[in-house]
Amino acid sequence: MKFDIITIFPEFFESPFSFGIFQKAREKKLMEMNAHDLRDFTENKHRTVDDTPYGGGGGMLMKPEPIGKAIDSIKRKDLKSVVILTTPGGEIFTDRTARELSRFDQLVIICGRYEGIDERVRDAYVDREISIGDYVLSGGEYAASVIVDSVARFIPGVLGNAQSPESESFKDGLLEYPQYTRPESYAGRKAPEILLSGHHQAVSQWRRDQSLEKTYIKRPDLLDRAKISLEDINHIKTLKRTHSPFFRAYIALIHYPVYNNRLTVINTAFTNLDVHDISRAGTTYGIRKFYLVQPNPEQQRLAERVLKHWTDGEGASHNRSRSRALEFVEIKDTLQDAVKDIESAEGQKPRIVVTDARPRENMIGYGELREKMFKKENEPYLILFGTGWGLAEDILKSADYTLKPVSGYTDYNHLSVRSAAAIIMDRLFSCAI
Repeated sequence: MKFDIITIFPEFFESPFSFGIFQKAREKKLMEMNAHDLRDFTENKHRTVDDTPYGGGGGMLMKPEPIGKAIDSIKRKDLKSVVILTTPGGEIFTDRTARELSRFDQLVIICGRYEGIDERVRDAYVDREISIGDYVLSGGEYAASVIVDSVARFIPGVLGNAQSPESESFKDGLLEYPQYTRPESYAGRKAPEILLSGHHQAVSQWRRDQSLEKTYIKRPDLLDRAKISLEDINHIKTLKRTHSPFFRAYIALIHYPVYNNRLTVINTAFTNLDVHDISRAGTTYGIRKFYLVQPNPEQQRLAERVLKHWTDGEGASHNRSRSRALEFVEIKDTLQDAVKDIESAEGQKPRIVVTDARPRENMIGYGELREKMFKKENEPYLILFGTGWGLAEDILKSADYTLKPVSGYTDYNHLSVRSAAAIIMDRLFSCAI
């Protein structure tokens, strides 16, 4: 495989690939590594490769002519080639990307610098744009090195053991199992006995279980794309019981104060379906308690009658699952009563998170809020869902966080509160499998 890198610092690549497996691979002609000086493709005496951007603004852009000439000169028509631009806006580079790129004969990699490259180069020459992460580097040379290193490992013969890429992290989308070598005991810690047993099938199963456990605990996001069997899923069900993440989350469905469609503050009526569906979703995602904030006495009696039917009455004997979900519903006169109840149980006031279909300033995203709630030294959180046309302004203003609205790719924006609550809980508390 040929790696052709276009850069203004070709000397950058002299060291990283001049030793170890890459040196041996180059000596065996399994891979060819060429760093091309972009300035060699300029036509002015100062060998200029950048200029100021049209329209003004800070920084410099890489000019299109030298890059175009370099690619025309380097790219081989008789080889299966791909032109790659390293850029923060590209697709995130993964193990899967590396495997895909290893099937080409030639990778031409453009190392971006300054404020980037002229957009016309992107349109005319670039096949794939790749980023190695959400951070900024001083140049694309670092990203190019990562790409070459990762892709080269999949070239047959580069690694001493052909099975190595198949047992490393990210194979099947999972992290690699823990590894041990001699001595059997080190610093008071022994290697797992199963690895010394000589029982190959048992060792293989142990490694698979450890790989699943490591991924579940450290990178649960990977499980969404992982290739897993029914047996794997059963093991993950066990992990959910033994390694459940610690968070203290409560939810409340607010019937007062909320708006009607004329933005007048009103008290909405109890809705049977809302309570049933939100309580089932809350139980699924590990919510500690679901408060029904309803100050109207008549509405409270109606809600109590429904809850009693399913938790203590005839409904409980017919559907235990429904009964279990509704057991954690508690009716409160006011939001302040719900906050006091949580403070009494947790020893501290909860952080208040409000939800609203209307965008507001300084909203928090689902990933950021999830990180806060899943911290080991976390605080209790109370997430509020408004009935009617949404929570009153006083509640919105007094909250600690306003969650971004649930939205799709259309301009329709009128989910039922039970649908929005289920979506929001899934985004915040799902374990991806």
